[in-house]
Amino acid sequence: MLNQIGNYSLYIALLSSILIIIQSPILLNRNNINVSGRIFSLISIQSLMIIISFIALIIAFIISDFSNETVYNNSHTSKPLFYKISGTWGNHEGSLLLWLLVLSIFLLIFTITSKSLSNKYRILTLFFQEIIILGFLLFILFTSNPFMSLFPIPNEGTGLNPILQDPALAIHPPILYLGYVGTSIIFSSSLAALISGSVNKTWAKHIKNWVLVSWIFLSIGILLGSIWAYYELGWGGFWFWDPVENVSLMPWFCLTALFHTILILEKREMFHSWAVILSITTFSLSMSGTFLVRSGILNSIHTFANDPSRGVFILCFLFILITLSIFIYFFYQNKIKNNFTKTYIVSKETAVLVNNLFMMFFLSVVLIGTVYPIFLEVVNNDKISVGPPFYHKLIVPFMIPFLIFMAIGPNLNWIKDKINKINLQQLLFFILSIIVSFIFLKRVGISYLFSLPLFIASLFLFFITIKDFSVKKTNLSQKISHFGFSLFILSVLVNGVLAKEYSSNMKVGDERKFLNKTIKFESLKINENKNYQSLEANFKISDKNNSINLKPEIRVYDQPQTITSEADIESTLYSDNFLVFNILKNDGFYNVRYQIKPFMIWIWISIILISFGGILSIVKRNG
Repeated sequence: MLNQIGNYSLYIALLSSILIIIQSPILLNRNNINVSGRIFSLISIQSLMIIISFIALIIAFIISDFSNETVYNNSHTSKPLFYKISGTWGNHEGSLLLWLLVLSIFLLIFTITSKSLSNKYRILTLFFQEIIILGFLLFILFTSNPFMSLFPIPNEGTGLNPILQDPALAIHPPILYLGYVGTSIIFSSSLAALISGSVNKTWAKHIKNWVLVSWIFLSIGILLGSIWAYYELGWGGFWFWDPVENVSLMPWFCLTALFHTILILEKREMFHSWAVILSITTFSLSMSGTFLVRSGILNSIHTFANDPSRGVFILCFLFILITLSIFIYFFYQNKIKNNFTKTYIVSKETAVLVNNLFMMFFLSVVLIGTVYPIFLEVVNNDKISVGPPFYHKLIVPFMIPFLIFMAIGPNLNWIKDKINKINLQQLLFFILSIIVSFIFLKRVGISYLFSLPLFIASLFLFFITIKDFSVKKTNLSQKISHFGFSLFILSVLVNGVLAKEYSSNMKVGDERKFLNKTIKFESLKINENKNYQSLEANFKISDKNNSINLKPEIRVYDQPQTITSEADIESTLYSDNFLVFNILKNDGFYNVRYQIKPFMIWIWISIILISFGGILSIVKRNG
């Protein structure tokens, strides 16, 4: 029954999408017809049908309806209710349905919130957005249908990947999708504004909310994924330049650059074409990331749902969208009213533009590092992996001027400023940054002096962002986001320099010395849980002043049969104690890895602050 409801609902949504696409060009020349009439009704029906379809899939997972092939492949009766629900989008079919759901809801919200804008712009935006929705509907119905039936009906399912059975990762995909899908509205509206000749201050003011929403959700989604990787995968780090991590980072760079470009367009009526190009690029990167992950091309610990045959469909669809957008841009770019305004070297818009270019460079590095191994394998059948050294060597040197420009830029005036004022105002903070950085790195060790310029730049930004809270001309949301970013960079640097790691093979009763600490393997015990067994270890970490107990686990899941290592982490404001262990072939011995990770909690807090600044900006704009 649920399979039929889900299928029929999707087909009705498909019909609605086709009708909207057919009617939209007709309504362009009928100024007396309101978009919120016939078109709005169809959009409402479409959204309702997709919502019903998604609810039907959730219910199928909750009641363990194994007549549904998607449920059978991704659930089990012993799985906790929370993970039954999250299993709805923890697979290829369900995740695409979630994509479609967010697409339709965002379109409905756009239709409601854009009533004050021109009819032509609204209809064109709806038209392009419906093309995207139609593509996803066809993709789901004919290649990735989540409502395929099984007969005879199995008594039990195969289960959900145990790695996905985690609270952070359960909510990570929906939040990340909100960020990705938000870029589709930006994409559609930029093409509509281009065709209607309305790439202007009014458009910038309207689209800024969508840019902020996408950027906020993408930031939080990346944060949740990073936290999950830190404690679940046993790596003990927050970022590994994993290909799937990279495909979420690239649109984030682009959205950040776009937001600052929109600010300039709104304030100074400049960079019209650049704003459109960034809008198209951001969505293209979001779609490309979907293709790379879903196609199975990227090999990653994060790639849980992929199918090469389905990836071909996404590739073709992506090619059509990108080709269409490029054609529209070159055909209609003459409609952009570029009111040339003289730009001075020392001005806020110049600083923003320079940092935009830096972010595009960072994006390019990540793109090359992610795509080049794929290209090389196709051409020469050579398999290589691009790791952290590649990214660090190319990105770190350019981070220094980027951070300096970020420190100076917000304090400059629009149009023109005085260079001598800047030097006098900020010289003290720069000198202080040099002194503090040198003392800190000298105490750590002379071998870290190569990091001195980066520490100086990051501390300079940190001091300036703190000082900015006393300056009235910059808004509070900007202050919080920029301070959060400065805290993030500084925390990452301190973490990288001060982090320590110890690895050894141990058995129960063994003690090891590490720095001024004693690591003792005290005991083992077996725990029974609903859907897994665990081997829980007890380690005592002690020094002269205090001691802590860490209890990592090795879990054995039944459905499917999988062994995972669960780290135990003791977090403080200053440092994390991270410990994970794994079974060895040698009887009674386990590989134990203990890490001291300074300032980890401040990395998470800083990203929350960055996102909170964006939330505050939206509230202020719409409050």
